[in-house]
Amino acid sequence: MLTLLLTAPFCTRPARLGLRQRWSRRLLGILGLRLQLQGAAIAPGTMLVANHISWVDIFVINAVAPSAFVSKAEVRNWPVIGWLSARSDTIFLRRGSRGHARIINAEIAALLDAGDNVAIFPEGTTTDGSHVLHFHAALLQPAIACGHAVQPLALSYRQADGSYSRAPAYDGELTLGQCLANIVAERETIACVSAAPPVETRNGIDRRSLAHAARTAIMRSIGCADDERG
Repeated sequence: MLTLLLTAPFCTRPARLGLRQRWSRRLLGILGLRLQLQGAAIAPGTMLVANHISWVDIFVINAVAPSAFVSKAEVRNWPVIGWLSARSDTIFLRRGSRGHARIINAEIAALLDAGDNVAIFPEGTTTDGSHVLHFHAALLQPAIACGHAVQPLALSYRQADGSYSRAPAYDGELTLGQCLANIVAERETIACVSAAPPVETRNGIDRRSLAHAARTAIMRSIGCADDERG
C-alpha cells in the first residue's frame, strides 16, 4: 500500500511494472513458493490466458510478466484487496451488461496496443489444479478485435518431488485464511508456469476456436484429461 501511495505515482510505466514484479516475487518468497518458468518467452502486448487455481495465481503471473487483470466488478468493493486491485491496472467486468462489455473490450485493446500484457482466467472460477474447466470464449474477443496474439499459460503447484500440491488451491468452501494456512504449512511449494507459444489472431480465427486451442495447450502442459465440468 505504501509503495502504491508514495512511489508508484512518481514512476514511469516500466518502473511501475518492475516494482510490481519485484513485490510479487518477494511475496511468493515469503509464502514459501519457489517460481519455476518454462516454455516459450512471454511476448509483450499479448493476452495471457491461464487456468485458475488460487488467489496466488495473480502474483505468480505478475512475478514472470507484470500484467493487467480482468476481474469481476464485485472485487472493487472488497476491503483492502479492492483498493489494491484498482491501483494495479485491474479491469473490472460487470457481468450481464453488453454496454459495459464493449467498454471493457476497448480498455483491454488499448492496453494491448500499448504493448502491455492483459491476463484473464477464462474458467471463471478456481479448481484444485487437477483439471481444467470449460473456457468462456467472450473474454478472448478483444484480442481478436485488435489483432493481438493470445498466449496460454499453464499454472500448477508442485512439491519438491514433482507431485502435485493442493496447498494453494482456493476452491470449494475454503476460506482465504484456511488457504493461506495451507500454503505456509508447506516447507516449500513450486509454482510452475509453462508458457505455450502465442496463438495468432490475425488469420480469421473465431473466439471459440481460440479458446479451445488455448485450453488444449494448457491441458497438454499440465498433463490432464479433458474435463468440461462446471
